Amino acid sequence: MTNPLRPVIGIPARSVVDSSNGFRYSGIPLTYSSNVERAGGAPILIPLNLAEETLKAIYARIDGLLLAGGVDVHPKEFGEDIMPYCGEIDTSRDETELRVTRWALADGRPIFGICRGVQMLNVAAGGSLYQDIPAQIETSLDHSYKPGDPYNLRAHPLVLEPDSRVAQWLGASQLDVNSLHHQAVKNIAPGLRVIGRAPDGVIEAIESNNALFRVGVQFHPELLEDDARMLNLFKAFVESAREYRDQRNGR
Repeated sequence: MTNPLRPVIGIPARSVVDSSNGFRYSGIPLTYSSNVERAGGAPILIPLNLAEETLKAIYARIDGLLLAGGVDVHPKEFGEDIMPYCGEIDTSRDETELRVTRWALADGRPIFGICRGVQMLNVAAGGSLYQDIPAQIETSLDHSYKPGDPYNLRAHPLVLEPDSRVAQWLGASQLDVNSLHHQAVKNIAPGLRVIGRAPDGVIEAIESNNALFRVGVQFHPELLEDDARMLNLFKAFVESAREYRDQRNGR
């Protein structure tokens, strides 16, 4: 029998510094946790700078892993030096996310990556990134966020493979999406496939080659609440986490 309890979704935090006192915090925008809750999951924050034993204790209790947006992944994690056009880096977050993502890749826990999250998923699985789209890709599209623009501004179309799970969940193979990034997936990792691109060819969505839930999108569905279809991505993720938990518990 299916367990009616909400599956637990772990969300690794980002480093936050309080400008009024200099105190450091682990935090995450509420848009991620609220969408997980709306989709039927129970979100929990995974703090940074924990001992591996402590992190494993938290990881053992989650049913799915959500990788949120944020600053750049350190290029050393995909075998490159930092270039001048690379942006802000949070090595504490890199360390935490790489650990839990690789654990999830190893044991089949569902993974959903958003913006930085799709990049982290690809790097953790053995892929690489463009450190800066304008510097490394010839394009007339501006993928980065412009201060003052609404976060739900549709910046460009996204074309999805019609047979992809993301296209099926969204009920469309082409739609307009927001864009708040300057890095992008470069070489796709083994076990993953490209299922969505922007008009200039920049990779905007990936998923696993098999039935495991390993999905990443470069846009921000949690900020597109004016489009009811976006919640379907979170619902599919939470349902996959529920199925994983029930299978693990022998239900």
